Amino acid sequence: MAALAPAGPLPALGQWEPRAARLGAYVHLPFCVERCGYCSFNTAPYTPGGLDRFLTAVLRECDLAAAAPWAGRVTLDSLFLGGGTPSLLDAPQMATLLARIGARFALEPGAEVTVECNPDDVTPARLAGYRRAGVTRISLGVQSLDDAILPRLDRRHSAGQARAAFAAVRAAGFDNVSVDLIYGLPGLDLDTWTRTVRDVLDWAPDHLSAYALTLDEGSLWHAAGVKELPLEETVTAQYRALARLAGEAGFEHYEISNYARPGFRSRHNQRYWRWEEYLGLGPGACGFLGHVRYGNVKAVERYCALVEAGAMPILSHEVLTERQALAERLILGLRTSDGIPAERLAERCALERGRLPEVLEAWRARGLLGERDGHARLTEEGFLLSDALFTELL
Repeated sequence: MAALAPAGPLPALGQWEPRAARLGAYVHLPFCVERCGYCSFNTAPYTPGGLDRFLTAVLRECDLAAAAPWAGRVTLDSLFLGGGTPSLLDAPQMATLLARIGARFALEPGAEVTVECNPDDVTPARLAGYRRAGVTRISLGVQSLDDAILPRLDRRHSAGQARAAFAAVRAAGFDNVSVDLIYGLPGLDLDTWTRTVRDVLDWAPDHLSAYALTLDEGSLWHAAGVKELPLEETVTAQYRALARLAGEAGFEHYEISNYARPGFRSRHNQRYWRWEEYLGLGPGACGFLGHVRYGNVKAVERYCALVEAGAMPILSHEVLTERQALAERLILGLRTSDGIPAERLAERCALERGRLPEVLEAWRARGLLGERDGHARLTEEGFLLSDALFTELL
């Protein structure tokens, strides 16, 4: 997606009518006790007072968003709390936040409510409170099970704490649990990665997200010029090992970086890949309504001040053209094993009769793109090369 344009005078959410009657919502909680060197997400140093002020502000943002004229006509079937570190919220704070969202936007019975948790924040009491508050899914940020690598990632937990945290999540009654891992890390060899994947699969999670390390601008490692990264062939071997082991364990590789047991795909994340709509709440959160993508101000102080003054904290927005919309749907859809309907691909090709059909035909010839049940899909090899392939579509 192109960079969002400045919004000018702060816009109200009500001007962007959703296409659908069912939305998702993403809430960004930016605070971290310690920022991980590889992370480029919008974060802020944790203080109890800062968290309290943020919570009051995001509750107020819910109220402001609910004043949109269309708000009473939509329901939420997915809610995702990401960060930052959402698990810094204690159980009463989580209950307050979810109750307000449910009161302002009809949260459907059976909605998927996900909270990202750090293993070192997980306690039986906190988990029990989260469950009572309505959380249905936990995403556990394990990242690695190597006690030599974890400190280099600025993670505060050990491998043993990660195992204990997963067991505690299960003991609390959560039957939808995801684990996050990172590969392509400095010092991570194939044998260590394979052991990590095997160990995590032995826990029997319901979902697994695994991301190749990228040193994005905004991360501490990028600023420091970290260069001791594994060779490309090592990262490729780690990707292949993950896909093979997850498949052998009964997981479907349903998106480039995501694996799920049957029936446990992330409902909320599928919204992104299916070009479906969602609200964005919190500093730096992004939303998508109608054909408009928008983003909130990132600085926590500025975010809180705007909301406290009764203004929606939207910093920027972009109204997508037909060409942009088709391009987004093409790339997002090809990230998934479902692919995209062949007729949608034909629509996009009609806009670029020469170059795009030639690119796609070259992919087919290389065994990177196939078609099944009326859908165009990347093959497993296509998934592996997807970053390079997608640049050819831009």
